[in-house]
Amino acid sequence: MIGSTLSAVPIEGLGEIQPGDDLAELILGAAERAGESLRFEPGDVLVIAHKAVSKAEGRIRALHDVVPGERSIALAREQDKDPRHVQVVLDESRSIVRAEHGVIICETHHGFVCANAGVDASNVPDDDVVVMLPLDPDASARQLRARLCELTGLSPAIVITDSFGRAWRIGQCDVAIGCAGLRPIEDWRGRADSNGRELRATVIAIADQLAATADLARRKDRNQPAVLVRGAGAHVTAEDGPGARALIRAEEQDLFR
Repeated sequence: MIGSTLSAVPIEGLGEIQPGDDLAELILGAAERAGESLRFEPGDVLVIAHKAVSKAEGRIRALHDVVPGERSIALAREQDKDPRHVQVVLDESRSIVRAEHGVIICETHHGFVCANAGVDASNVPDDDVVVMLPLDPDASARQLRARLCELTGLSPAIVITDSFGRAWRIGQCDVAIGCAGLRPIEDWRGRADSNGRELRATVIAIADQLAATADLARRKDRNQPAVLVRGAGAHVTAEDGPGARALIRAEEQDLFR
């Protein structure tokens, strides 16, 4: 594959997403108001922070409605957290991998290993509210792609993202938790490098790299959940594909658990 130039442009003007909103219509309306450069073209990738998807799908809980159990109360005391928030984390978790230094690392019901099972209180309009990950982010990506095709006749690839920490690195990086219309992985094993040596371990996380690219273009202190990435058409597919689930490492191969 010949290298290409990537561009990543945040879509302004989406506003606060409400449960039941037609996210595709909102994105298209905002893109049209932003100008011709944001009209969809074949091969485009639309990268969306999961909170916009989660809010539209009603994946929101008010903490005043949460009754913490004994386990969440004990864990909250140990980690200096709100026990109601911890209860939501436990509800969204398949298991607790580790809890130390005020950080609760969980395996979600999807199979993601991340802090707080993805339950987050940032970028929400009320201090009493937390947002959870979509129930099935790959299905959310497929549905959004189908709706955009219905409205425009074009099917941009969809990547739904969240910020994850890394076990051996400082800081967070956006990764793909759902995708459709994209080859999420490019396996170079068996190919040759520039010197003709066989590559034996190189598997490129395309969906994660697009997630990180989009996150560089948006600002954390502005409402910019959707970013249009152009120039990655070589990875866009007509079919929805395997989704971001293909990026989940099997537990027996996870050296950090």
